[in-house]
Parts: sequence; structure tokens; C-alpha cells
Amino acid sequence: MAGKRTRATIKDVARRAGVSPTTVSHAFSGNGTVAAETAERVREAARELGYRPDTVARGLRSSRLGVLGLVVRPLDPSDTAFLEGVDYFLRFAGSAALAAVERGYGLMLVPDPTRADAPAVGLACDGFLITEPVENDPLITMLDCECVPFLGVGRDPARPASPDYLDLGTARIVADVLDHLAASGGTRVAAVLGTDRNEWNLDAETAYLDWVRARGQQPLAVRRAEVAGEAGGREAGEELFDLASPPDAVYCQTGRHAAGVLAAARARGIEVPGDVRIACGSDSDSEHTRSCVPPITAVDLRPVHLARTAVAVLADRVEGIEPPVPGPAEYELVVRGSTRG
Repeated sequence: MAGKRTRATIKDVARRAGVSPTTVSHAFSGNGTVAAETAERVREAARELGYRPDTVARGLRSSRLGVLGLVVRPLDPSDTAFLEGVDYFLRFAGSAALAAVERGYGLMLVPDPTRADAPAVGLACDGFLITEPVENDPLITMLDCECVPFLGVGRDPARPASPDYLDLGTARIVADVLDHLAASGGTRVAAVLGTDRNEWNLDAETAYLDWVRARGQQPLAVRRAEVAGEAGGREAGEELFDLASPPDAVYCQTGRHAAGVLAAARARGIEVPGDVRIACGSDSDSEHTRSCVPPITAVDLRPVHLARTAVAVLADRVEGIEPPVPGPAEYELVVRGSTRG
């Protein structure tokens, strides 16, 4: 956290625009009378200085509010239905809320404050947790510039040297699942990967490519957007099983993709696990992994423990404490019928 830039103040904006601090305040709040040309000059000065024109949030933050913000990167207004029933995020948010209360904070689930339509209260937090930051995440850029404490649950792939994240241990997780598929009889292992530019997907792809090449196997990877869900997984399965030499094991990033691959196999009369083994890197979609026939082997990412760890680290940072960031997150491979002969 050391060496970060001092956040621009209203006085800095006033000096840059050649007006008084009161005029700057009125330009952003709508109080008083400010000429349109002057207001535009103030806004331009604010943009140049990286000043966030959010008087509500700045006023609240002048003395600690006692609230931590949680930004769930996949939670977009057009995709909220996609997260319904996604066990990982529900368990993570619930555990984080309880852990925050134990530390004397409230936890607020907020939309990305960098969005143009984000509510003003979105920045009125003492610190932020950001799950699955995307590459060159704009929220991390904003918080870094404004010296607001934050912690990524997963790293921003464009900031590999940053200390401001919890290590999900993605490469180790993927390698363990692939080893299990091989131990259960898989000799030609394919992967159905996601498309979001985050650590989970990018590290998983690298780990898969390293694993197959170390065993002299040609990579056999297809990609489907996470929001494509089970239908996207079924399309991926059809693509793989239509090959002249189809895989006898498939690793999937999400439970919905895995359920779709299983459906594609069954539609073709392919026995699971007799002819093909299927495993998933996350047990987050419980209805899709545990309720399938056969149920799908998957990784329990232990979101309850991960959330408590994340809140503890962020609360320490808000309070000016800088303990070492914990090592890779804990997880457990839950073996089920899709790979058990």
C-alpha cells in the first residue's frame, strides 16, 4: 500500500479551475448558481486530477463510516439472474456480512462505482472487496488513485506484482482436478474454459496447457461464455464429442458448463464415467453439479472461509494494520459419480 498517490482534494480542483472551493462544491452538488461554462471547467479539472465528484461519499468518508463494500464482478444488471442459485457467491456474501459485523462493520453489496449509472452511495465505504477482478480492472485503478483500501479476491491479471489480493490458487486447483481425471482413466483430456478476462479463467487455461503438454497430449480446449450456462456447456460437449478422436475426460470451469457437457454425452449414448469422465473446477452451481445423474465431481472452493479471511485482511487495512497476506486459498476436491468407476 506504500507509495500510493495522495488523493486530489476540492482545493486542488479549485486551483486548477481558477475558482473557489465553494464554487467547486456547488458545481457538483447543484446548490447555488454556477455558470455552465464554469461548471464544465470545474468538471474538466476534476477529470484531469482524478478527483471523484461524489460529495456524499467524500463527506461520509471524512470520518470512518463503518461500512465495507462488496463488488461482485459478475453481478451486472443484465446478468443478475445468472447468479441466482450460484452457491459460491451466496455463501461468500453471507459469510462476509457476518465476518464484517464481528469486526464492527456493516457490509454493503454495491454495483461497480465506476459505472456511469452507479448510485452515489456506492463509494461511501471505508474499503472494498472485489471478487474476480477483471484485467485492468477500472475499479482498482480508481481506488488505488484515491487511496481507498481494497482487496481483490483473485488478482487483476494486469497487475501480477500487486499485493492487494487473495491468491485463489487456481493453477494448483486445475492441476489437481486434471490429475484426478487421469488417475480415474482419462487419457485424452479436454477442457471447457470460460471467456471472462479474470485470474480464474486465464490461470486455468495456462495450467491446462502446461499439464497436457507435459504429458505429450495435444491441447483440446473450447471456450464458452459463463453466462451461456448449461446450453453453452452442451454446445461445447457436442463440439468435443463430434471429433474424430473425442476426449475420454473433460474438465469444465463452471458447474453449468459441466452439466451441459454431461447432457451432450447422454444424448449421444456416451456413458459417464464409463466412456468419459467429467469434473468441474468449482462446486458453486450446486443444482448443476450435485443434482445431475451421475453427480459431477467438483472442487469446493470453501467460500465461507475465503470470505472471512478476505474481510479480516480488508478490515486490518482500513484500520492501518498491514499483516502479511495469507497464502493460497483452501479447497477440497469432492469426488462424485462422474469420475468414480
